[in-house]
Amino acid sequence: MKKGLLLPAALLGAILAFCLWNSAAMTAHTDRWRDQLEEADRLVRLEDWAGAAAAIRAGYADWTGRQTYLHCVTGHDAVDDAEAMYHRSLALAERGEDSELRAELADLRAQLRLLAEMEEFSLRNVL
Repeated sequence: MKKGLLLPAALLGAILAFCLWNSAAMTAHTDRWRDQLEEADRLVRLEDWAGAAAAIRAGYADWTGRQTYLHCVTGHDAVDDAEAMYHRSLALAERGEDSELRAELADLRAQLRLLAEMEEFSLRNVL
């Protein structure tokens, strides 16, 4: 390889490595958050409202700890929408509203899946 092409090739390799890492990291984070919400949903089905609220709070604390990362790598609107859904879910859990809470948790899980898909390294996202 010509000397003049080495630096651009190295930069492209570094960008590719970051994209692959970011895709895997985002998938791991969103899978964990979705599992936490699944646990909250399970507790709602058992009518353990305090447990469901605690599970949502714990998931939200985990979510909050990744805000800087999320705002750096993904769209702010999608992150803000998920943030609002976490708040609505917690409010519904504290009021013990079964069907509305389960629907909100399902929407939040779908939103988190969307976040992972947005950062997925795929031809669809590149084009």
